[in-house]
Amino acid sequence: MKLKETLLYTQPETSSENNFDIVGDDHVSNSCETPIRKDAFDISNEKKKEIIAEHFKVIMETLGLDLTDDSLKGTPHRVAKMYVEEIFSGLDPANKPKAALFENKYKYNEMLVEKNITFYSNCEHHFVPIFGKVHVAYMSSGKVIGLSKINRIVDYFARRPQVQERLTNQIGNDLKEILGTERCRCYH
Repeated sequence: MKLKETLLYTQPETSSENNFDIVGDDHVSNSCETPIRKDAFDISNEKKKEIIAEHFKVIMETLGLDLTDDSLKGTPHRVAKMYVEEIFSGLDPANKPKAALFENKYKYNEMLVEKNITFYSNCEHHFVPIFGKVHVAYMSSGKVIGLSKINRIVDYFARRPQVQERLTNQIGNDLKEILGTERCRCYH
Protein backbone atom coordinates (compact mmCIF):
# COMPACT_ATOMS: atom_id res chain seq x y z
CA MET A 1 0.00 0.00 0.00
CA LYS A 2 1.43 3.37 -0.97
CA LEU A 3 1.29 6.42 1.31
CA LYS A 4 -1.52 8.10 -0.67
CA GLU A 5 -3.62 4.90 -0.50
CA THR A 6 -2.85 4.61 3.22
CA LEU A 7 -4.00 8.16 3.87
CA LEU A 8 -7.19 7.57 1.91
CA TYR A 9 -7.78 4.33 3.80
CA THR A 10 -7.38 5.91 7.24
CA GLN A 11 -9.14 9.25 7.03
CA PRO A 12 -9.91 10.36 10.60
CA GLU A 13 -13.24 11.83 11.51
CA THR A 14 -13.08 15.54 12.24
CA SER A 15 -15.88 15.86 14.76
CA SER A 16 -15.11 17.38 18.15
CA GLU A 17 -15.78 13.95 19.71
CA ASN A 18 -12.52 12.73 18.19
CA ASN A 19 -10.41 15.79 18.97
CA PHE A 20 -8.54 14.22 21.87
CA ASP A 21 -6.27 17.23 22.33
CA ILE A 22 -9.28 19.13 23.70
CA VAL A 23 -9.64 16.57 26.51
CA GLY A 24 -6.08 17.24 27.68
CA ASP A 25 -4.84 15.21 30.63
CA ASP A 26 -8.25 14.75 32.24
CA HIS A 27 -8.11 10.94 31.97
CA VAL A 28 -10.22 10.05 34.97
CA SER A 29 -11.86 6.64 35.16
CA ASN A 30 -14.39 5.70 37.78
CA SER A 31 -13.94 1.93 37.68
CA CYS A 32 -11.44 -0.54 39.05
CA GLU A 33 -12.24 -2.78 36.09
CA THR A 34 -10.24 -2.62 32.88
CA PRO A 35 -12.43 -0.89 30.27
CA ILE A 36 -12.98 -3.87 28.01
CA ARG A 37 -15.82 -4.44 25.56
CA LYS A 38 -18.31 -7.25 26.16
CA ASP A 39 -17.47 -8.78 22.77
CA ALA A 40 -13.71 -8.79 23.41
CA PHE A 41 -13.52 -12.59 23.29
CA ASP A 42 -15.91 -13.21 20.41
CA ILE A 43 -12.94 -13.64 18.05
CA SER A 44 -10.00 -15.98 18.52
CA ASN A 45 -6.51 -14.88 19.46
CA GLU A 46 -5.36 -15.98 15.99
CA LYS A 47 -7.91 -13.67 14.34
CA LYS A 48 -6.88 -10.83 16.68
CA LYS A 49 -3.26 -11.30 15.60
CA GLU A 50 -4.28 -11.16 11.92
CA ILE A 51 -6.23 -7.93 12.44
CA ILE A 52 -3.51 -6.28 14.54
CA ALA A 53 -0.81 -7.29 12.03
CA GLU A 54 -2.75 -5.71 9.18
CA HIS A 55 -3.29 -2.47 11.10
CA PHE A 56 0.33 -2.34 12.24
CA LYS A 57 1.42 -2.84 8.64
CA VAL A 58 -0.62 0.27 7.73
CA ILE A 59 1.06 2.21 10.55
CA MET A 60 4.51 1.20 9.33
CA GLU A 61 3.64 2.10 5.74
CA THR A 62 2.24 5.45 6.88
CA LEU A 63 5.55 6.13 8.61
CA GLY A 64 7.29 5.47 5.29
CA LEU A 65 8.95 2.18 6.21
CA ASP A 66 9.81 -0.28 3.44
CA LEU A 67 8.12 -3.56 4.32
CA THR A 68 9.95 -5.39 1.55
CA ASP A 69 13.16 -5.01 3.58
CA ASP A 70 14.20 -8.32 5.16
CA SER A 71 14.41 -6.82 8.64
CA LEU A 72 10.90 -5.28 8.49
CA LYS A 73 8.70 -7.63 6.48
CA GLY A 74 7.81 -9.85 9.46
CA THR A 75 7.44 -7.00 11.95
CA PRO A 76 3.63 -6.60 11.77
CA HIS A 77 3.19 -10.29 12.60
CA ARG A 78 5.78 -10.16 15.42
CA VAL A 79 4.14 -7.07 16.95
CA ALA A 80 0.68 -8.67 16.77
CA LYS A 81 1.96 -11.85 18.42
CA MET A 82 3.70 -9.80 21.13
CA TYR A 83 0.52 -7.79 21.85
CA VAL A 84 -1.82 -10.80 22.12
CA GLU A 85 0.46 -13.44 23.66
CA GLU A 86 2.75 -11.33 25.80
CA ILE A 87 2.36 -7.70 26.81
CA PHE A 88 -1.46 -7.68 26.77
CA SER A 89 -2.02 -11.33 27.76
CA GLY A 90 -3.56 -10.11 31.04
CA LEU A 91 -6.67 -9.05 29.14
CA ASP A 92 -7.61 -12.70 28.66
CA PRO A 93 -9.26 -14.21 31.78
CA ALA A 94 -8.02 -17.64 30.65
CA ASN A 95 -4.51 -16.46 31.59
CA LYS A 96 -5.40 -15.59 35.17
CA PRO A 97 -3.15 -17.56 37.52
CA LYS A 98 -4.71 -20.18 39.76
CA ALA A 99 -4.01 -19.30 43.37
CA ALA A 100 -3.39 -22.15 45.78
CA LEU A 101 -3.85 -21.34 49.45
CA PHE A 102 -2.25 -23.08 52.40
CA GLU A 103 -3.29 -23.42 56.02
CA ASN A 104 -1.58 -20.92 58.29
CA LYS A 105 -0.02 -23.79 60.31
CA TYR A 106 2.22 -21.50 62.31
CA LYS A 107 -0.73 -19.36 63.38
CA TYR A 108 1.22 -16.31 62.23
CA ASN A 109 -0.99 -13.34 63.10
CA GLU A 110 1.23 -10.47 61.98
CA MET A 111 1.10 -8.65 58.67
CA LEU A 112 2.55 -10.70 55.80
CA VAL A 113 4.42 -8.44 53.39
CA GLU A 114 5.90 -9.00 49.94
CA LYS A 115 7.89 -5.93 48.88
CA ASN A 116 9.52 -4.73 45.68
CA ILE A 117 7.60 -6.84 43.18
CA THR A 118 8.72 -5.50 39.82
CA PHE A 119 6.03 -4.98 37.19
CA TYR A 120 6.12 -4.04 33.52
CA SER A 121 3.00 -2.67 31.87
CA ASN A 122 1.83 -0.19 29.24
CA CYS A 123 0.19 3.15 29.83
CA GLU A 124 -3.40 2.97 28.62
CA HIS A 125 -3.31 6.62 27.50
CA HIS A 126 -0.24 6.48 25.24
CA PHE A 127 0.59 2.74 24.96
CA VAL A 128 4.17 3.33 26.08
CA PRO A 129 5.93 1.08 28.58
CA ILE A 130 5.65 1.78 32.28
CA PHE A 131 7.34 -0.11 35.06
CA GLY A 132 7.78 0.05 38.77
CA LYS A 133 7.46 -1.85 42.00
CA VAL A 134 4.44 -2.80 44.07
CA HIS A 135 4.26 -3.91 47.68
CA VAL A 136 1.56 -6.26 48.92
CA ALA A 137 0.58 -6.80 52.55
CA TYR A 138 -2.19 -8.83 54.18
CA MET A 139 -3.31 -10.34 57.45
CA SER A 140 -4.06 -14.04 57.23
CA SER A 141 -7.65 -15.16 57.69
CA GLY A 142 -6.37 -18.67 58.39
CA LYS A 143 -4.92 -19.18 54.91
CA VAL A 144 -1.72 -17.96 53.27
CA ILE A 145 -0.72 -17.68 49.62
CA GLY A 146 2.64 -18.63 48.13
CA LEU A 147 4.93 -15.72 47.31
CA SER A 148 5.29 -16.82 43.68
CA LYS A 149 1.50 -16.61 43.28
CA ILE A 150 1.51 -13.00 44.44
CA ASN A 151 4.12 -12.21 41.77
CA ARG A 152 2.03 -13.98 39.12
CA ILE A 153 -1.09 -12.04 40.11
CA VAL A 154 0.84 -8.75 39.85
CA ASP A 155 2.14 -9.80 36.42
CA TYR A 156 -1.33 -10.81 35.21
CA PHE A 157 -2.87 -7.42 36.02
CA ALA A 158 0.17 -5.56 34.67
CA ARG A 159 -0.10 -7.30 31.29
CA ARG A 160 -2.87 -5.05 30.01
CA PRO A 161 -3.11 -1.34 29.23
CA GLN A 162 -3.01 0.19 32.71
CA VAL A 163 -2.83 3.17 35.00
CA GLN A 164 -1.08 2.71 38.33
CA GLU A 165 -4.16 3.45 40.42
CA ARG A 166 -6.23 0.76 38.70
CA LEU A 167 -3.32 -1.69 38.79
CA THR A 168 -2.94 -1.49 42.56
CA ASN A 169 -6.72 -1.66 43.08
CA GLN A 170 -7.06 -4.72 40.86
CA ILE A 171 -4.21 -6.54 42.61
CA GLY A 172 -5.55 -5.65 46.06
CA ASN A 173 -9.15 -6.57 45.25
CA ASP A 174 -8.14 -9.89 43.70
CA LEU A 175 -6.05 -10.81 46.74
CA LYS A 176 -8.91 -9.85 49.08
CA GLU A 177 -11.20 -12.22 47.21
CA ILE A 178 -8.64 -15.05 47.04
CA LEU A 179 -7.57 -14.74 50.68
CA GLY A 180 -11.03 -14.09 52.08
CA THR A 181 -9.95 -11.02 54.02
CA GLU A 182 -10.51 -7.29 53.80
CA ARG A 183 -7.16 -6.77 55.51
CA CYS A 184 -5.13 -6.59 52.34
CA ARG A 185 -3.30 -3.68 50.70
CA CYS A 186 -1.29 -3.09 47.56
CA TYR A 187 0.95 -0.02 47.17
CA HIS A 188 3.10 1.27 44.35
